[in-house]
Amino acid sequence: MLKFFMMMLFMIPLCFKKNMFWMVQIIMMLMFFMFMNLTLNIMNFTNLSYMLGCDMISYGLILLSIWISFLMIMASEKLFKMNFYSGFFLFNILMLLIMLYLTFSMLNLFMFYLFFEGSLIPTLMLIIGWGYQPERIQAGLYLLFYTLFVSLPLLLGIFYVYNKLNYMIIYFFKFYDFDMFILYLSMILAFLVKMPMYFVHLWLPKAHVEAPISGSMILAAIMLKLGGYGLLRILVILQKINLKMGYIWIIISLIGGFYISLKCFCQIDMKSLIAYSSVAHMSIVIGGVMTMNYWGFMGAYLLMIGHGLCSSGMFCLSNIMYERVNSRSLFLNKGLMNFMPSMSLWWFLFLSSNMAAPPSLNLMGEISLINSLISWSWLTMLMLMMISFFSAGYSLYLYSITQHGKFNLSMYSFYNGLSREYLMLFLHWLPLNIMVMKIDYSMIWF
Repeated sequence: MLKFFMMMLFMIPLCFKKNMFWMVQIIMMLMFFMFMNLTLNIMNFTNLSYMLGCDMISYGLILLSIWISFLMIMASEKLFKMNFYSGFFLFNILMLLIMLYLTFSMLNLFMFYLFFEGSLIPTLMLIIGWGYQPERIQAGLYLLFYTLFVSLPLLLGIFYVYNKLNYMIIYFFKFYDFDMFILYLSMILAFLVKMPMYFVHLWLPKAHVEAPISGSMILAAIMLKLGGYGLLRILVILQKINLKMGYIWIIISLIGGFYISLKCFCQIDMKSLIAYSSVAHMSIVIGGVMTMNYWGFMGAYLLMIGHGLCSSGMFCLSNIMYERVNSRSLFLNKGLMNFMPSMSLWWFLFLSSNMAAPPSLNLMGEISLINSLISWSWLTMLMLMMISFFSAGYSLYLYSITQHGKFNLSMYSFYNGLSREYLMLFLHWLPLNIMVMKIDYSMIWF
């Protein structure tokens, strides 16, 4: 694991050399395929080096991080063309990737916390440095304070656990079970805000709307998954209390997911709509993790990976439109099928994956999560029906409102799309729909 960390460190000088923008991207792709060929033991942590190691959950999420970072550079060609601090931008992405890599592969709980919070800084720099409107400062502050407010209790909880156990290696946590309400609350809240759970989700749409395309991609694809990853890791020592208290989070998430789905129909900004749909999807993930059963854990992991690719691809699409029309408003982005018929196909493919149509990973994840929640209590069926139905509803709404209708006459000059953009969308869509073939890897991870 350390060798990949060193590889990323030695990529840093490349960021600041002239005409190395695409070179960094190519090396990231190379690293992705090298990492993909690691030997994995499904039962235990493997590839141990110092504090780093990886098991099935880490493996999938690290692969996703490298893949999305590689696609972020591809999506941000405009910065390179305009020479808008592109070297510093590459450095920022690389630092973010290093933070995420270390977060997912740390075996030490405190170090995990350190990099979990550290990944906030490059994200903040992306939003404030390369965002579009002046409100990006406010969005950055929202992001910072929502996350930092709940991360101090997490730190204190980690110190308490260390004081009791005298070690912090995550792998050994399976031998212990703390039945303490305040410890449970302090350790779990940071991850629920990061997910984000309904009630503490307000930072997400703001951050998404103000962030540049690369910021939106990494936020949707990886930052939300940090919360889910943390929950999967930390609930091991909080099993007893979670069986008593878990229903609270399940109820909030499911009702919240339903409300957010309705709220998607009120959005007039493409990015905002996609951001709210992310909250709705993550609410089912929280529900699945909190049921503490096999299906729930597997479904949460699968949906996290599937949603990472799907949501990121949809942000790419909205950005492609933004670069043409210079607006993300649904009132102006109409009749796009007349302009970019081939792009309409991609809108269809991503929005169908977003509403969990086969053969996407989202479908498998949602089936597992619905399984887990209904086996936990059949009453959850009502909210799950609503969320699934409205998920299809707002996906169709977004598709029909952007692709059909009378187009805006001010868009008189237009071109169909670049091969770079089609490749980028293809590289989002392919793993999302092909990984279903090897679903057994994700389904037997513990």
